[in-house]
Amino acid sequence: MSTQSNPTPFVPLAIAVLTISDTRTPADDRSGNTLVERLETAGHRLADRAIVTDDVEAIRSRVANWIADPAVDVVITTGGTGFTGRDVTPEAVEPLFEKRMDGFSTVFHMVSFGKIGTSTLQSRATAGVANATYVFCLPGSPGACRDGWDEILVHQLDIRHKPCNFVEILPRLDEHLKRGKLRAPA
Repeated sequence: MSTQSNPTPFVPLAIAVLTISDTRTPADDRSGNTLVERLETAGHRLADRAIVTDDVEAIRSRVANWIADPAVDVVITTGGTGFTGRDVTPEAVEPLFEKRMDGFSTVFHMVSFGKIGTSTLQSRATAGVANATYVFCLPGSPGACRDGWDEILVHQLDIRHKPCNFVEILPRLDEHLKRGKLRAPA
């Protein structure tokens, strides 16, 4: 959907990128580089970037730190979404979700199916909301990162995208927490 004629001003988000790999280094992190290049080209700001090993506690700790930081709006991970014994990103991140975004996985698989066919079944791409922060977990290939960003995230992370987008509701993601504070004591 085009955002060219929409008079709404762009709202840049602070996005953290986490690469999950036992072998990648900053020098050869092609998937992380793909995401950083795309988010910056779109006008967003890189809030932070890290690489951690395929370890549940290392992944969960890094994501938990970012979702606790009010300066981070979005976390995007790449890697660890397959089926091998080392692929533990969903197990590490999903317990942090207050709300799952099942539609993200569905749309990601639709996009991926058009490019790699039934091999898309080998991905457990997932997403959700945690502490008023969007979290998206993409597979570890640069192609999957391009597909996830170019076909889904670039649009949904742009307030000018219509009919609706994630940016519009970002200020209301923690309503359930605020409502709890507003209730009268029992």
